[in-house]
Amino acid sequence: MTGEGLRAGRGRLTRRNTYLAVVLAAVGAMIVALGVWITRDGQQGTASGTGDRGLADNAVAGSMPRGVCAASELLEPPCGAWWGAYVPYAANGSLTDAVLAFEKRIGRRLDLVYNYHDMSNTGRDGVLLTSDEQELGRDRMLMLAWETTVWTEPHHENWTGTQLGWREVASGKYDRDIIDPGARRLKAYGKRLFFSFDQEADFRTPDAGEPEEFVAAYRHVHDRFAKLGVDNVVWVWTVSGYAGNADLMKALYPGDAYVDWIGVDQYNYFRCQRSARWLDFGSSQRPAYDWMREHISDEKPLMLSEFSTAPDPDRPDRQRDWYREIPKTAPTLPGVKALVHWNRPVPGKNCDLTVNKGPALDGYRYAGEDAYFNQPLPSR
Repeated sequence: MTGEGLRAGRGRLTRRNTYLAVVLAAVGAMIVALGVWITRDGQQGTASGTGDRGLADNAVAGSMPRGVCAASELLEPPCGAWWGAYVPYAANGSLTDAVLAFEKRIGRRLDLVYNYHDMSNTGRDGVLLTSDEQELGRDRMLMLAWETTVWTEPHHENWTGTQLGWREVASGKYDRDIIDPGARRLKAYGKRLFFSFDQEADFRTPDAGEPEEFVAAYRHVHDRFAKLGVDNVVWVWTVSGYAGNADLMKALYPGDAYVDWIGVDQYNYFRCQRSARWLDFGSSQRPAYDWMREHISDEKPLMLSEFSTAPDPDRPDRQRDWYREIPKTAPTLPGVKALVHWNRPVPGKNCDLTVNKGPALDGYRYAGEDAYFNQPLPSR
């Protein structure tokens, strides 16, 4: 395991400062005490009562794919890997419009749409399965990340928020108003989906709590879902994969009985992190893959739950070649069964991680055309 090869995910750039604001913490505590979540645009949702805002529409439809390449019950494709992305909301507030525009650019439909939620219990970001997600999920798979925070801005725009705390989650404090309503909505949705609880937990300590508190919170949410009969969730334990957090990641693992997939968030940041070394796709992903196989599980499917490359300002075509390498390299990481692109810039110079245009788009389009990333999609 090499420190240079195992780089931090986007959380290393942003999250370490996210939860340190004392003023935000004080405001968050006051909001919780009042039992009301206030959105930026003045809308309110009550923290008492069910918070369901109507159960999700059931998305189960059609017949299941059959044959040797049909996905398993845990959504593992045996003949290749899923091709997914996180795409920020469009300027008009629509996730559907953003995803459709992205798909038009890349020349294909995504297998998997990744989206993030806080625990504010507001319709903006805090209610699992928005109407956009339900619409997109009819022809795609969904992966939802649920953070134990209340974000300050819509869709975590400036990365600031108030941490609720793993100890409080594990205690059952949020069961009635947040956990249970979310579980019921996922159950009503019916269709299987990927679910990640507090992704990149290794960059949330100690602000959110200690590793044993994360494990307790993760298991509590998992067990609460099971008690409510939610059997369509595929559990993804997601960490950064950063070498410096090796011991921490071991301590954060909830156990094989609570994890279906393992997710890692690895990037080639290059000048974005002022690194002198450009990491090609394989060099950026293989160290974390090998470490997970050796130290966490050599059987569970892995997901590159966030991946991307920053540009090389002196050699723009490097981005194109980085993505074009993926179809050749991915089969040499046989446990990787899903690749989810992070299509959003992070703060800083030379930190545009998107594939919206230019050489990056050319390379990403090429990779997405490969048969390895075009597998029969389950409909339920």
